[in-house]
Amino acid sequence: MKNKVEPKILPGMMELLPQDQIQFNKIMDTIKEVYESFGFFPLDTPVIEYSNVLLAKAGGETEKQIYRFTKGDNDLSLRFDLTVPLARYVAQRYNELIFPFKRYQIGKVYRGERPQKGRYREFYQCDIDVIGNETLSMVYDAEIPAVIYNVFKKLDFGKFTIRINNRKVLNGFFDSLKLNDNSTDILRIIDKIEKIGSDNVIKELEELNIDSEKITQIMNFIKIKGSNEEIITSLKEMNLQNELFSTGINELEQTINYIKDFNIPQEYYQIDLTIARGLDYYTGTVYETILDEHPSLGSICSGGKYENLTGYYTDQNLPGIGISIGLTRLYSKLKEANLIPNINNNLIECLVVPMDKQCLKYAIKVATTLRENKIVTDVYYQEKNMKQKMKFADRQNIPFVIIIGEEEMNNQILTIKNMRESTQQQLPLEKVISHIKGE
Repeated sequence: MKNKVEPKILPGMMELLPQDQIQFNKIMDTIKEVYESFGFFPLDTPVIEYSNVLLAKAGGETEKQIYRFTKGDNDLSLRFDLTVPLARYVAQRYNELIFPFKRYQIGKVYRGERPQKGRYREFYQCDIDVIGNETLSMVYDAEIPAVIYNVFKKLDFGKFTIRINNRKVLNGFFDSLKLNDNSTDILRIIDKIEKIGSDNVIKELEELNIDSEKITQIMNFIKIKGSNEEIITSLKEMNLQNELFSTGINELEQTINYIKDFNIPQEYYQIDLTIARGLDYYTGTVYETILDEHPSLGSICSGGKYENLTGYYTDQNLPGIGISIGLTRLYSKLKEANLIPNINNNLIECLVVPMDKQCLKYAIKVATTLRENKIVTDVYYQEKNMKQKMKFADRQNIPFVIIIGEEEMNNQILTIKNMRESTQQQLPLEKVISHIKGE
């Protein structure tokens, strides 16, 4: 006998049972449906890219996490996000695209980081981006929260808040304190305030050799609270003579005013000056979305605005704005917290059960007719007893079973059993179709 190979997958990979996969796919389909309703076009870039293209901007920890390999003379890598392939795509196809270019992409990405609970090496991201040519309207800064709102209202995971800030406000404030050289590190530290708390933020700022008076000013600044209008008023009343800061306040105010036009209830979006988004390419509006009753899940959707997506590939100035939903991580966290709505996790609407071989041909004919009427139908072909056949339907959570014996075949009538109500009746085929459809 040959030695058996242990059946296993790499750590950090998600693999689901069919019932869970159906739930996962329905969440993905909802996201896709909302993205398309806002006019975003689908895009599917290759999983494998040339390493020099994929890593044009990468460095540090990102480059360490890349799955990189050679095939023949080619130095290749697996994509680690969907933004860099988008940048390559837009630069490569600039003359073929119509701007503003709105795209969505839902696909797997790969990062060779240490797998841990809720973090994966292979995972789905659901991205949207709007790319402009030289300029990009501020209205898109408000349309992005409208997309987020519609996605999570339809998914129905509970009350959520879209937290909004503007990097120009932050960078202008740091500039006014003469902290330009430390701004990236300060942003990174501020972005962790919910995870590490105010005391640890202060401690890390001290480690940057920032004097105590400026640290106090930073902490007072990010703790500005109130309604969106009150926060904007507080920012204006600081009277900082800094052009970048003033521009950021103006953009933040425009964004909030435009969001109102999208009929998003005010309790679903809030200016939050602690939102920094650690990635240094964000230059304007930034977003993070949390579930109000489950803040420990962290941001379930994040993103922001950037000045130039394609600077490493072309001299064209292509500003953009976008968000990403890490679907694999989100699903695993929601499943763990029992927050996935109790949806029907079976695709099959009807199981046709022939009593014996003589009824098989008619059973197939009935199933074909049901499918032609858009009823998802399976046929039980195995030669088992009736108890085992019904157990199969019950375990599969199939709502209707059609039983075909000699009587049904000869009289052209069907016995249909409602598995959820434990009732059955005999009906002609056309009435069976209406019954299953609830007409």
